[in-house]
Amino acid sequence: MDLGTIKYEVKDKIAVLSFNRPEKRNAFNRQMIEDLEVATQRIRQDESIRCLILTGLGLGFCAGADLSEKDSGWIDTEEALIKGYLPSLRNIIEMPKPVISAVNGGAAGVGSAFAMACDLTIMAEDAYILQAFSNIGLIPDGGANWLLTQSIGYKLAYQIAIEGERITARRCLELGLANKVVSSNLLMEEAIKWGEALSQKAPNALSSTKRIMRESLDNSYLETYAAEAKEQNILIGTPDNLEGIQAFIEKRKPIFSD
Repeated sequence: MDLGTIKYEVKDKIAVLSFNRPEKRNAFNRQMIEDLEVATQRIRQDESIRCLILTGLGLGFCAGADLSEKDSGWIDTEEALIKGYLPSLRNIIEMPKPVISAVNGGAAGVGSAFAMACDLTIMAEDAYILQAFSNIGLIPDGGANWLLTQSIGYKLAYQIAIEGERITARRCLELGLANKVVSSNLLMEEAIKWGEALSQKAPNALSSTKRIMRESLDNSYLETYAAEAKEQNILIGTPDNLEGIQAFIEKRKPIFSD
C-alpha cells in the first residue's frame, strides 16, 4: 500500500502503521488523516492480519493537529473531527483484532486520542501523553474526554485535561493508560513480540472479547452477561475451541486456524 504520510508494513500476520511526518513530529495534516483512514480500513477488512501496531517515525508518536496547515479543506473544526478523524478512530475501536499503540516520544492532542483508542499500549520510558488544549483555550478532542474518563475516572481525567501537563510513561502505567513501559531502544522489538504472541491466540476469542468489552462500557451488567452467554454458545465447539481443548489435554501449544 503506497501512502505518503503513513508507512504500512505487514509481517507474519502483524501490521505496523507508522505516522510518517517526522519533520512535523507526525502532526496530522489532511493527507495523513485520509491516509490513516485508508490504511486502517484495509487492515480492518483483512482477515489474514491478526494484530495491528500503531506508532510514529522519528522522535515522537504524534504531535496532534498540524497548526501550520493553512487550508485543510474542511469547512470547520467540527467537520474535520467528524468526517476526518472519526472514521480512523472507529476503525481502530471496531476492528475485530487487537490494536497496540507503541508510543515513542510525545503523544499530544488528537495524537494522544489515537494512542488511547487502541486496545493496548506500550510506551517508551521517555514517552508521554499531553493534553495541552487548555493552554490555548480549547478542550480535548478526538474522543479524549471519554477515553480519559473511562480509563481513570472523572477527577483525574479532568485534572489532566485542565492542567495541560505531560503525563510520563511511568505515570501512565500507574494510572492504567499504559500496559507496559520499556526502554526506548526496545520499544518496537517489544511491541512486535507482543503482537506475535497475540497473533497466536484464537482470533475469534480475541475479537469477541474486544467487542463485548467495548460494548460493556455503555451497557449494564445484565446486558453484558447476556452478550457473553450468547457469544460463548457460538464459540463452543468451533475448531479453535476444540483445538484449544485438545492442546491442553496433550500439554502442547495450540495451533489455531487462519
